[in-house]
Amino acid sequence: MDHAAVLALFDRDMREGAQPDGPDARVERVGRIVRQVSSEHGWNGVVWSDLDAAGADAAIGEQIAHFSGLGREFEWKLYGHDLPVDLGQRLRAAGFVGRPEETLMIGEVADLNLDAEPPEGVRILPVTDSSGVDLVAQVHEKAFGTDGSRLRHQLLARLTADADTVVAVVALAGDTPVSAARMELVPGTRFAGLWGGGTVEGWRGRGIYRALVAHRARAAVDRGYRYLQVDAMSSSRPILERLGFEPLTTTTPYVYTP
Repeated sequence: MDHAAVLALFDRDMREGAQPDGPDARVERVGRIVRQVSSEHGWNGVVWSDLDAAGADAAIGEQIAHFSGLGREFEWKLYGHDLPVDLGQRLRAAGFVGRPEETLMIGEVADLNLDAEPPEGVRILPVTDSSGVDLVAQVHEKAFGTDGSRLRHQLLARLTADADTVVAVVALAGDTPVSAARMELVPGTRFAGLWGGGTVEGWRGRGIYRALVAHRARAAVDRGYRYLQVDAMSSSRPILERLGFEPLTTTTPYVYTP
């Protein structure tokens, strides 16, 4: 994989050319900023910027004023190659709080190992309705220790309004949900994004996460996508590398609360 070329394509298609991630969201392009504005239940934030040292602080201030005027917490999604090089420091100085750094990993589906299957006694089911969404939210809350209400709202809205742009799955051990994940498809691009993969404690280390990645990758192949993208935590990165994903850069969420 030509890392520089694929990263440039990712920036162009998925960030500068971003599309709304749900029916209650819109993408706005203001100067050298691309941002998504959504409801209080959706994701609000900056997805792309092209700033220099002279104008960065003013641009940061403008985004704070805009989202604060809406009463919205928002995220500035900073990538390791974004400029200026001290943008993260500038965001912290302006009142943003940095969350743990992740690794942007991309795999070309033709080169991935897609043979992984769930362990014996675990089955993977598609999520297509509100009962399935509830199972995904339950797994999210148990796996990550965070509230799943926003995920529940976003996933159900997307399945209802535009089901062709999302693939969600849950892994069941008997009738107990033990892992879940989703894939977001962006029409007109070559990228599909893998999101939310989480396994509840006690079921980790058995190959379920790997099986969910392979399951979604096969679905992306069927739909004609060339690349899969993951914002990987340190726990996920080794698994993804064994499947054939490659690290391209880092990404850090910076969150501002009015």
